[in-house]
Amino acid sequence: MLRTRLCDLLGIEHPIIQGGMAWVATAELAAAVSNGGGLGIIGGGHMPTEVLRSEIRKAKLLTDKPFGVNLMLLTPHIDELIQVTLEEGVPVITTGAGNPGSFINSFKAQGTKVIPVVPTVALAQRMEKVGADAVIVEGTEAGGHVGELTTMVLVPQIVDAVSVPVIAAGGIADGRGLVAALALGASGVQMGTRFICATECTAHENYKLKIIAAKDRDTTVTARSTGHPVRVLKNKLSREFEKLEKEGAKIEDLEELGIGKLRAAVKDGEVDFGSLMAGQSAALVKRIEPAADIINEIVQDAQASILRLESIMRETLPLT
Repeated sequence: MLRTRLCDLLGIEHPIIQGGMAWVATAELAAAVSNGGGLGIIGGGHMPTEVLRSEIRKAKLLTDKPFGVNLMLLTPHIDELIQVTLEEGVPVITTGAGNPGSFINSFKAQGTKVIPVVPTVALAQRMEKVGADAVIVEGTEAGGHVGELTTMVLVPQIVDAVSVPVIAAGGIADGRGLVAALALGASGVQMGTRFICATECTAHENYKLKIIAAKDRDTTVTARSTGHPVRVLKNKLSREFEKLEKEGAKIEDLEELGIGKLRAAVKDGEVDFGSLMAGQSAALVKRIEPAADIINEIVQDAQASILRLESIMRETLPLT
């Protein structure tokens, strides 16, 4: 077993967290990941309040293990979503697109762990000061909304800057990535793209098959000019974004183009004009399989990678 202090903090078997992807990360996927020994996350996104409540209750029926909810703090009705998660006693909250400082004490008072996603050292330090239990350090390799710094350079800087557990995210899809993250000082990893291709994920099969078919250069970052860049698989929609940005389109026009496109990809299987959010790790995903099998494979691969490293060290270090 690869047990780290993140496992002890969250009450999970393996230091693997599933990304809280809007439209993709439903109760079915979250429960399957938690049952497999990781931490499953329901993607709150812009869910209507009672839909989120229903997803939380469904997850409770499907697993007796810890799970979490991801809250996007720029969501217009975020106060209502926060209240639902408080009322339902969700064990873990991950946050993005904002500062959870105003409500973090309410969660911590009932024993809920709060883990913000951070793209910079400064924000990680700020989150630790307001009481975050851990931080998710997301590099630009990740799918969906991204920052500019890579996972490889950002993780060790934040590990050095904070004392809470650090969770590496972006570009990680197998056991080698897990071991690399641990070597950088992280206590675990968050993966999104790999879990889109879990059997239990309710995303449309067309979406999953596009990820499986992806090669190393098949993702791109769109909408940089809006200040909210998004990494997706290349398709007709991404090329339209690129064309409009080169023409100097207004931010409002770019935002209008993106409305409803993630749902179209996830729910309707629209692969040409849908937003196929995926990280650069898509090229490492080879098949659709149960979430528990994904986790077991990652753990076994990580253990094998550690043994290879030990063998290399024995060969290169002088005998004493």
